[in-house]
Amino acid sequence: MSPPRTAAIIVAAGKGERAGGDVPKQFAPLAGRPLLAHSYAALSTHPAIGDVVIVIGPGQEDALRNAVGDARHVIGGATRRDSVTAGLNAVTDAERVLIHDAARPFLTAAVIERLLAALDAAPGAVPVLPVADTIARADAVLGDTIDRSNVVRVQTPQAFHLDAIRAAHAAWPDGQEATDDAQVLRAHGEQVVTVEGDAMLEKVTHPGDFAAAEARHAAAMISRSASGYDVHRLEAGEELWLGGVLIPHDKGLSGHSDADVALHAITDALLGTIAAGDIGSHFPPSDPQWRGAASDQFLAHAASLVAGRGGIVDFVDLTIICEAPKIGPHRESIRMRIADILRLDASQVSVKATTTERLGFTGRGEGIAAQAVATVRVPRV
Repeated sequence: MSPPRTAAIIVAAGKGERAGGDVPKQFAPLAGRPLLAHSYAALSTHPAIGDVVIVIGPGQEDALRNAVGDARHVIGGATRRDSVTAGLNAVTDAERVLIHDAARPFLTAAVIERLLAALDAAPGAVPVLPVADTIARADAVLGDTIDRSNVVRVQTPQAFHLDAIRAAHAAWPDGQEATDDAQVLRAHGEQVVTVEGDAMLEKVTHPGDFAAAEARHAAAMISRSASGYDVHRLEAGEELWLGGVLIPHDKGLSGHSDADVALHAITDALLGTIAAGDIGSHFPPSDPQWRGAASDQFLAHAASLVAGRGGIVDFVDLTIICEAPKIGPHRESIRMRIADILRLDASQVSVKATTTERLGFTGRGEGIAAQAVATVRVPRV
């Protein structure tokens, strides 16, 4: 039997006013990219999740595109529950759904897998953490303590059978707001089980939370660098693509795809940082679907694999080796195109060119070579 189809909804429609700043907190930078981009990467690259819907506020389309590209999205409502309902209505081909708040960026695959496994026994599941502090009732003065052995902190994402959570939201009283979706399902008489949460899923709400989240993230990350190298022949009648830019020349590079040695070298470098093989193992030349393919999709795939491991691309250094054409006039265009594909600032991309003093195949104008080094941060194992 095939596993149940699973979708995910990311609620990102708020204004984030308590976090301060000039932009809503879901689009504010955190650990090298917009806060929303972290949870989107974790959900969109998980093999069990076939669809991700992001719920945004009116007028936030450009901010969303800048954060995660052309992701599937819907416009939310005035309250969180309205926004969740909009997301649920957009899910069309799934049996299970994860509902996640964008304010909890550092979502791990392990939490997702615990939640989905729990749905085999119940219509709802939530990640929780124990409460370490003393809990007491309080008004103007301190009151009685509460037994913390039966108290937990509830996180997101929360996982549900899709039909059950839809029915629960439809039955929820109008004008009454719910603190989370598990509460809505429980009010409908359904059971919600708990699984182990993760301290990395702490919510980002206030300005100081960003600094704390940065510190948590930095402590959980390690830096890795890897290199990539590629070479292709120059032939008459071919287009010359370098770094995702079409360059005028009397010859072009020959290969199964568009033979962009620059993007191929960077792709291999990124794959190397997560020990994910090489470009040929992901896009074999024997596969006809990649004949003439644009190499930007190879690089974007490698970047998505890094993001799926919770990684962040910090820097890419590219060297193009050829006698002709001259790379200098095209350097900035190549640099900007690579930055665009990887969703990096241009300052995180270096493009250099050199010759081999007319020695070897590049010196004789028979081909072009490229080498690249990528530096990323990935979670410690």
